[in-house]
Amino acid sequence: MAVKAKDITGRLEKMAPPGLAEDWDNSGWQVGDPDAGVSRVLLALDVTPEVVEEAEKSGAQLIVSHHPVYLKGVQSIRRDHPAGSLVYRLIRAGISVYSAHTNLDNAGGGVSDALARALDLREIQVLHPANYGRLLKLVVFVPVDYAGAVREALGRAGAGWIGNYSHCTFNLRGTGTFRPREGANPFTGAVGELEQVEEIRLETVVRREETRRVLEAMREAHPYEEVAYDLYPLENMVTEQGLGRVGRLAEALPLSQLAGKIKDVLEAAGVRYGGDSDAVVSRVAVCGGSGGDLWPLALRQGAGVLVTGDVRHHAARDMLAAGINFVDAGHFATERLVLPVLRDRLAAALAAAGTPVEVAVSRVEAEPWRAV
Repeated sequence: MAVKAKDITGRLEKMAPPGLAEDWDNSGWQVGDPDAGVSRVLLALDVTPEVVEEAEKSGAQLIVSHHPVYLKGVQSIRRDHPAGSLVYRLIRAGISVYSAHTNLDNAGGGVSDALARALDLREIQVLHPANYGRLLKLVVFVPVDYAGAVREALGRAGAGWIGNYSHCTFNLRGTGTFRPREGANPFTGAVGELEQVEEIRLETVVRREETRRVLEAMREAHPYEEVAYDLYPLENMVTEQGLGRVGRLAEALPLSQLAGKIKDVLEAAGVRYGGDSDAVVSRVAVCGGSGGDLWPLALRQGAGVLVTGDVRHHAARDMLAAGINFVDAGHFATERLVLPVLRDRLAAALAAAGTPVEVAVSRVEAEPWRAV
């Protein structure tokens, strides 16, 4: 039986939460039916006629793209316009489109992480942390015999996720008391009688954006009619998410050699770089796509070079004047390498959930520029 498209995008949203998207972005569902059955997913940076044809021929029912079909406000969908014609074609073929754009840029394990790891950077840190992921401390009191079920429900709903660890909790045994009043339907004890119960004080963390889902899962798993719990705001923030990354090369290199290495690693048609060709750099900032405007942050964090795409003329002048080098490897090349990473992560997550779906990376997508 085919998996529903919304179940696949739900797994994707665990990896790249929609709340990480920039305000101006249009990430998420673009075209199609979230309840449609899917047995094959095609990943691509852009939804082009060539990618749609590939999806049709390969039997993919869902395209997950990085760039949205519509980035700005939609005023019309016309069959005689390129974008509108593409939407017509997708609907006729029964192919849905979901886009993970700036949320995948910002996510841990997303575009810039993939770029940093492809260049074998060490001691990787976020260049521009996202204003997302404020944590709350959730404390709930559970009868001893039900603590395991509640812990599992909280973990499945997303609570207790810290870095590469899930289901993180602290548990303390104690005694809870309560007296059921008139009209109550107590799980244990009698109306009017003071009851003492051995309980577990279960503590965990939850992202503010996921609080509603976590509380619903907690209530469903908890045996009590009225669940006693507390939520405390924390100053901790999830700092592994945000735009760009900065780290150190395994071995310092002259700028010209680093530019050549980047061209080879990214299989780019060509790269442009600015700065002293012989300048030896060891600390590198990266941002997949268009990250030229992040250069002041890169400079502030001690980077000798910024690796990105789409560097504008004036940004290039400003970087050179400020004393930071840059390598422009292009928008396509600095983002394309996230697709195999996303394929492997999504396929593994679906398989672990007992819903294996074939996930493939587009083979027809190519750099739109040609170098001479």
